[in-house]
Amino acid sequence: MSDKISLLVADDHPILLKGLVDELETFNYNVVAAVNNGAMALSEITSLKPEVAILDIQMPLLTGFEVIQKSKDKNLNTKFIILTSHKEKGFILKAQKLNIHGYILKDEPSVELHKCIQAVASGETYFSSEFKRVNQNEVSPELEKMKFLSPSERTIVRLVAQGKSSKDIADVISISSRTVEKHRSNIIKKLDLTNEMDALSNWAQEHKDFILSI
Repeated sequence: MSDKISLLVADDHPILLKGLVDELETFNYNVVAAVNNGAMALSEITSLKPEVAILDIQMPLLTGFEVIQKSKDKNLNTKFIILTSHKEKGFILKAQKLNIHGYILKDEPSVELHKCIQAVASGETYFSSEFKRVNQNEVSPELEKMKFLSPSERTIVRLVAQGKSSKDIADVISISSRTVEKHRSNIIKKLDLTNEMDALSNWAQEHKDFILSI
């Protein structure tokens, strides 16, 4: 089945990109393009329409996630696998929201990527065990906590994650600083945080990527 699957590979590290292409070719895949930035990836996906695209997340011009979103906006049928070093909650949540087909970590054996490609090309999904672990133990519990927050409280949490003070937040959403402080107090209770002065700010910074992905 391997030699029937057309692949595009995108990674901005030349040595890693070459090694990846060489490895994929040992599995007899048809690598139709290997590019080093997101804009080229999107262009080649649009023109070549590979069956599967394997993308790094952080690339020049467009991130892997942006390439996926723009490809979906174009109604392209290419299926996407993220191949990355990132296993933070925010990245995994973003991947879930985009409904990608596969997520593999770069430090895993190459056979894992091979298994992922085979599964994805067959219409299935394939995620690394670390992806599943982080999702189950870290992402899902935090999502459950956030469900207790009202829309206004979620907005305030996002603004806190961006480093804005209560005064800044009051100005942005046109309420009084006192009302912001009341919201912050309620948020702290709902998230089961301590009553320390910087508890919410510290939590928001720690979970910044996650919060801004929601």
